[in-house]
Amino acid sequence: MKVHQTSISGALVIEPKVFADERGFFLESYSERTFAELGIKEKFVQDNHSSSKRGVLRGLHYQVQKAQGKLVRVISGQVLDVFVDLRRSSPTFGRWHSAKLSAANKLLAWIPAGLAHGFYVLSENADVLYKSTEFYYPELERTILWNDPDLGIGWGAQNPLLSPKDQRGTRFRDAETFA
Repeated sequence: MKVHQTSISGALVIEPKVFADERGFFLESYSERTFAELGIKEKFVQDNHSSSKRGVLRGLHYQVQKAQGKLVRVISGQVLDVFVDLRRSSPTFGRWHSAKLSAANKLLAWIPAGLAHGFYVLSENADVLYKSTEFYYPELERTILWNDPDLGIGWGAQNPLLSPKDQRGTRFRDAETFA
């Protein structure tokens, strides 16, 4: 696996080794041993699958108290994956990073606990899978406004399709953050 550092402390974009031939391909999307060698030693407790159509923007989501680390990959389509550092003790607090994840490039994003996460669908449809280090607790979920002017995230989206929850997101400056 090749590891690409991001502009966010501890967050990585991972390029798995792909074995391809005329039949198709094989890749290891997760190996506890390999990821531990990369410094990712967290235990994953839940797998999630999100399917969305072009123009959908999901996020920016995070959980307080029981923060989730996420290992994200796209198995069909393409998304712009975005994460924002909410850890006040981090040298990259308040910064964001984006990466295009797709079925074609097979990249994975490691998003450590303490970051908000979201994605914007660039293809006709996209299926996003992610492993999580903590269970989902709806009462602990928070949302930062996708187009917060203080963050200035370059989504490339004018009028994305948003859930009511994402439409009511909190400004970054008012968000609950982590120590």
